[in-house]
Amino acid sequence: MQNIKFLDLQKINAQYEAEIKEAVNRVIDSGWYLQGKENESFEANYTNYIGSKHCIGVANGLDALIWILRAYIEMGVMQEGDEVIVPANTYIASILAITENNLKPVLVEPDLHTYQLDENLIEQAITPQTKAIMIVHLYGQCAYTEKIGELCKKYNLKLIEDNAQAVGCIYSAPQPPKGGVNGTNLAFPVDEHKRSPNTNNSPFRGLGSLRTGSIGDAAGHSFYPGKNLGALGDGGAVTTDDDELAKVVRALANYGSLQKYVFKYTGRNSRLDEIQAALLDVKLKYLDEDNEKRRQVARYYIENINHPDIILPTISPFRGLGGSLEGSHVFHLFPIRTKRRDELQRYLTEKGIQTLIHYPIAPHKQECYKEFNYLSFPITEQIHNEELSLPMSPVMTEEEVHHVVDIVNRF
Repeated sequence: MQNIKFLDLQKINAQYEAEIKEAVNRVIDSGWYLQGKENESFEANYTNYIGSKHCIGVANGLDALIWILRAYIEMGVMQEGDEVIVPANTYIASILAITENNLKPVLVEPDLHTYQLDENLIEQAITPQTKAIMIVHLYGQCAYTEKIGELCKKYNLKLIEDNAQAVGCIYSAPQPPKGGVNGTNLAFPVDEHKRSPNTNNSPFRGLGSLRTGSIGDAAGHSFYPGKNLGALGDGGAVTTDDDELAKVVRALANYGSLQKYVFKYTGRNSRLDEIQAALLDVKLKYLDEDNEKRRQVARYYIENINHPDIILPTISPFRGLGGSLEGSHVFHLFPIRTKRRDELQRYLTEKGIQTLIHYPIAPHKQECYKEFNYLSFPITEQIHNEELSLPMSPVMTEEEVHHVVDIVNRF
C-alpha cells in the first residue's frame, strides 16, 4: 500500500477537471474578473442550496465572520466592548473575527463527546453586555440545539454560525406535536422562502430540515481548498435572511461602497473573484454526493476501529450515514482522541498514513492572546492534547480506508 494522504486535493479536483477548465476559460474569455456574472450565478445557487435569502461572496471565511460582526456594529446592534459567546475549542479564526471588531470573546467549554459548544454552560456566561452567540459547526457536525435557540430568544441575542467546516450539514428539527406546524417548536421559525434540502427544493413550510448556514441570523462560510466545498485559492461567503445586514456586508467588503466611488463605510477590499466563483459553481453540483462518500468512510471507521486507547467521535444523531441526508454530519474531519496521540501519529507516519492535529494549541493558550493565557478550560485543553485527525475525503478508495483501519487497530 502506497502512502495515504490526509486529503488528496489533486485527486478531488481531477474528478471535475474538464468542467473546471471550461469554467476558468469562460471567465478568461469574458474579460470580466470581479463582481460579474459568475459571482451572481454562484451566489444565487449557493443561496438556494443553503436555504438563505442572501449570499455575499467574500475573500475568505475569516472575512465572512468579520463582516457579519462589523455590519452589526454599523447597524447599531452591537458596539465595541460587547461580548460574543464562542466555543473555547474552535479554530482561532472564530475568535479573531470577534477581537478584530473590538468585541470581547467569552469562551465557553465544549461537550467532550461531540466537541460542540456545551448548551448547558452558555446561560451562566451571559451578561448584560452579551450580544451574540457564535456557534461553530466543528469538524462538520451541527452545533445548533433547540436550547441554544431558546437562549437567543430569551436574552435577545444574535445567533451567528461559523459554517466553515460544515457546508452541506443538515439540522433536523424535533418532530412537532401532532397537528403542530409552522415552525412553532423551532427557536428560529422557518420563513416561507426557505427551501428544503430533502424535497427537491420545493417550498419549505413548517418543520423539517435546515442546512447549517440558514439556521441563525447570519453565517460565515469558508471555501479554503481543503474544505468540503473548496476553491483553488481562498474564498468565503456570508449567508443571511436579513436584508439590511446583507446590504451592509456587501458594502463593507467592497471598500464600504454601495455606489461606485461613493463610500458610506470605511470598508475593505474583500471580494470573491470570478474564477473562484465559477469553479465553486461546478463543485457545488457534486457536494451532496461527495459528503455522502465522506459519511461512508466515517461509518467504516466507526464500525471497525477497535482499540482500547482510542476514542471515536460521538455522532449526534448517527442517522444520516448510508444514504439519508437528514441529520447529517458532513465529516470535514474525522477526529479521534487518545492520550498516546503523539506516539500514534509517529506510528501512522511510519506506516505511510498522513494525519493532522486539529488543533495542537488551544486559542486561549496562543501567544497572540496573552490576555487569555491564564484561563483554564480543562475540557478544551484535553481535546487539544488528545485529538488526531485520520485521513478523510470523498476520493479515498475502499482499500485505503480498510488499510487505515487495519493499521490503527494494530497500534
